[in-house]
Amino acid sequence: MLEVDKVTVRYGSAIAVRDVSFVAAPGQVTALVGPNGAGKTSLMGAIYGSVPASGRITVDGRSVEKMSALERARSGFAYVPQGRQLFMRMSVRENLRVGADLLGLNADAVDSAFARFPILKDRAESFAGVLSGGEQQMLVLGRALLAKPSLLLLDEMMTGLAPKIVAELRTLVGQLASEGVTVIVAEPALSALKAVVDRGYVMQRGEIVRECDSAASLDAAYKLSMGVHSAEGR
Repeated sequence: MLEVDKVTVRYGSAIAVRDVSFVAAPGQVTALVGPNGAGKTSLMGAIYGSVPASGRITVDGRSVEKMSALERARSGFAYVPQGRQLFMRMSVRENLRVGADLLGLNADAVDSAFARFPILKDRAESFAGVLSGGEQQMLVLGRALLAKPSLLLLDEMMTGLAPKIVAELRTLVGQLASEGVTVIVAEPALSALKAVVDRGYVMQRGEIVRECDSAASLDAAYKLSMGVHSAEGR
């Protein structure tokens, strides 16, 4: 169980996330939906420890605020960031080895990514930069899953991918949740992941404006909030 309590993220005098509180349960996919600039990425970074933040973050009652991102990763956190952040001039295998080394895993851990995504094994010696967008996303996700995390953060994982790849990754997200992983997805809209989302929150201007206990109610609440937001801007 992840609990976020009054988390705030500041960049100088600008506030990206303001007093956000929410919970995410194991075995469920929890969604954070909202337009660009809503604070989703900053909030995900705060949870992972890559963005300085105030407030309280606990996992199963254990406080993690003082842990670095690497310490959180080694304790069961995994993060698939927006923009992928691969080493484009390194091979698929080398990208996976870097991830394994950071997590203190042996070389055999790389085989788990190849088993999960056979296409990566076929491309093992290819530079990450020559992979398709879908293959790159598989590489990032395979790297994130090397240590079999208990908490998985996915930031706009589906953006710009072909429908076939989206369907494959959506199925994988659902499978991971069914295995007991706490999955948190941040997306600008719910459409790509609606079939596997259990519950979620609507974010606007750095704050949570609505909590919903189903994908259908979350989708409706998001569309309504965007309609209100658009009307206010006219």
